[in-house]
Amino acid sequence: MDPIDELAAELRQSIGRVVRAARREADALPATHTTTLGFLHREGPMTIAELARRRGVKHQGQSRTVGELAELGYVDRTASDTDRRASVIRITDAGRAALQRDTDARTDWLADAIREETDAEERALLRRLPELFERVARRAD
Repeated sequence: MDPIDELAAELRQSIGRVVRAARREADALPATHTTTLGFLHREGPMTIAELARRRGVKHQGQSRTVGELAELGYVDRTASDTDRRASVIRITDAGRAALQRDTDARTDWLADAIREETDAEERALLRRLPELFERVARRAD
């Protein structure tokens, strides 16, 4: 395997482990909830069909997630102005607060892990990662 391919595979696996550990250890919201709330927070109201398409999931699964979030008071639904069969989903203030608590808990867990598991030299290397990952991620934009 090409060295860059090996690096890409190792990074993908490591990033996934860190994300899963942060979510698990921070007692975070389910990924389906945070992803949905995140889209609504960043991009504004949208239909279940739009949410499903953007998340790459089936309409039925997204509808179930929206129902769970509505029961928690994190989203509300209103009839679409253009299609009365569709509902427009909006994040509520409670949903924004839950998303922020979730983000803060995962960030706190990661910060503690970095403090406890790395030395100054390793932290200096870690400081470069956000910029490098952003540059790589822009390929998808």
